[in-house]
Amino acid sequence: MTLLDAVEFLEKGDWEAAHRIAQKDESPLGSWAHGIVHMMEGDLSNAGHWFKRAGRELANPDHVAEEIASLKEALKEQVSKLSEP
Repeated sequence: MTLLDAVEFLEKGDWEAAHRIAQKDESPLGSWAHGIVHMMEGDLSNAGHWFKRAGRELANPDHVAEEIASLKEALKEQVSKLSEP
């Protein structure tokens, strides 16, 4: 499973399934996903830790959908860059 799979789970509100994926990815994007998981869980202290590891400010929990969309876009950009010749 990839971080894009985790994003799909986040979009469905299944933060537990997303957590199983995100906690295995130590990249900045993985940390960002992990932070979103804990934001959705309601553990903002833990979310803040993961956002910091991702080099990001803790997002407003009221804007979780926008945060998920931004993560999804960043992941797509990364995949696109990796597939460039």
